[in-house]
Amino acid sequence: MTRLRRLGAAVGAAMATAYGGAILVSTPVSASDHSVGGSHLAAVREKIHDPFAVVPAREVQRSALTGASAANPLDMLVIGGGATGSGVALDAVTRGLRVGLVEREDFSSGTSSRSTKLIHGGVRYLEKAVFKLDYGQLKLVFHALEERKQLIDNAPHLCHALPCMTPCFDWFEVVYYWMGLKMYDLVAGARLLHLSRYYSAKESVELFPTLAKEGKGRSLRGTVVYYDGQMNDSRLNVGLACTAALAGAAVLNHAEVVSLLKDEASERIIGARIRDNLTGKEFDTYAKVIVNAAGPFCDSVRKMADKSARDMISPSSGVHIILPDYYSPEGMGLIVPKTKDGRVVFMLPWLGRTVAGTTDSNTSITFLPEPHEDEIQFILDAISDYLNVKVRRTDVLSAWSGIRPLAMDPTAKNTESISRDHVVFEDHPGLVTITGGKWTTYRSMAEDAVNSAIKSGKLTPANGCITNNIRIVGGEGWDPVSFTILSQQYMRMKVTYRGKVVPGVMDTASAKHLSHAYGTLAERVAAIAQVSLYIFHTVYSSIFTGTFENVLLIDKFY
Repeated sequence: MTRLRRLGAAVGAAMATAYGGAILVSTPVSASDHSVGGSHLAAVREKIHDPFAVVPAREVQRSALTGASAANPLDMLVIGGGATGSGVALDAVTRGLRVGLVEREDFSSGTSSRSTKLIHGGVRYLEKAVFKLDYGQLKLVFHALEERKQLIDNAPHLCHALPCMTPCFDWFEVVYYWMGLKMYDLVAGARLLHLSRYYSAKESVELFPTLAKEGKGRSLRGTVVYYDGQMNDSRLNVGLACTAALAGAAVLNHAEVVSLLKDEASERIIGARIRDNLTGKEFDTYAKVIVNAAGPFCDSVRKMADKSARDMISPSSGVHIILPDYYSPEGMGLIVPKTKDGRVVFMLPWLGRTVAGTTDSNTSITFLPEPHEDEIQFILDAISDYLNVKVRRTDVLSAWSGIRPLAMDPTAKNTESISRDHVVFEDHPGLVTITGGKWTTYRSMAEDAVNSAIKSGKLTPANGCITNNIRIVGGEGWDPVSFTILSQQYMRMKVTYRGKVVPGVMDTASAKHLSHAYGTLAERVAAIAQVSLYIFHTVYSSIFTGTFENVLLIDKFY
């Protein structure tokens, strides 16, 4: 009984959310919120990383939105709960603004969870910058490399450096890729993850056992290995949304914008009509400025304000597949530098499996894009020339398609303005659209969007952007060896060879997974599981022994 009470106390804060308990965070961080250190940044960090803080319940979030009226509007309403929208909400609320965010489905249910899982600076952009003397492409690389390091620092439990191997089948390729990747290192400067280096053919095969020694009649001369970042994209997105909510933003999923509200006199957008897709009920919420971060669907939002608005999005389909773990060793990726469509294809270790992709082809905008068979086969063909194992269609465990919202300036006269960079645009008063870009630069994209929204809405933030110094929830105080605490102090349910469920030691693999998925919150998750395990085991034992005293004690405890 003493052990049960101790476990119950440990998970009190975490259980509060699940059972509608006390909410500790309900207002945005303002300039008057100060920690012991006295700085606004310290106050924000303290609020987000308070060990007893919980994300407000859905009804509380919804009430904050329904409570925003024409007379007392939010400062900013964000449409879209992907990486960019969640990043905008976090940036705005940490500047002391009243912020709401609505997402039609769930956070990261779209493009933001269908990436290559890479945080990269853009090696191909650097190649274009050099050979085409394109300073704009070079700026993209500088910027992305800066944001790459920043993202890994802000979410250390969900992001890490990953070596990627580039096979070379003649000596010209060795020199070419070595020089190019050394330039990549040089451009990264102080934000370099690790130095690239050359490995001989023998060393390469030792590092990557499935790498082919022969390809298209050529012998492997070696490989050049460079480093980029890898992330858990969907968890990172959810972490951003939770961090924004902890800082005071009203964040609501399954909430669809069905129309925009206009001021009749000025024609300015002043709010949105929202449908709660869980209840079917609709309500109005008002804001001084709306930020449209709906990704591939941003044009449909813009056309709610102006039916004649010119499209900004040139959608591109990116398909990825999941293969068994033996396709790539743990901790090493493979880059296929030459494919028939000119794109790079990656093959990377991912959660005990291998992810391979991506394709790049024109597509139509659909809510649930599906991968086409020819795109799956394209990926299999691309990697088969570089592997010594038979690449089979039957090895594909799953596949998904994401729509990249490649952006173009709607005022441009031709499509040459389509860019991998992002676009911030206000083509209707009160509606600021942010689209384009990539996962790596979500934070700076959000900063640009908030800056534009502040100007549009004539807002008065308490401070400037501080997201470059804020770790997302679970990241503050996390350490790569944090999993050892879980292994040593918590248990998990195990099934004996006789089929009986009993408490057992938490194995290293489970502890590492929890630690990387939840960061410093992993102990909360483990504690909840342990309480549930204790209850289950007690009831299970009581049924077979015929003694129900412990079950009555549990009932009394709760």
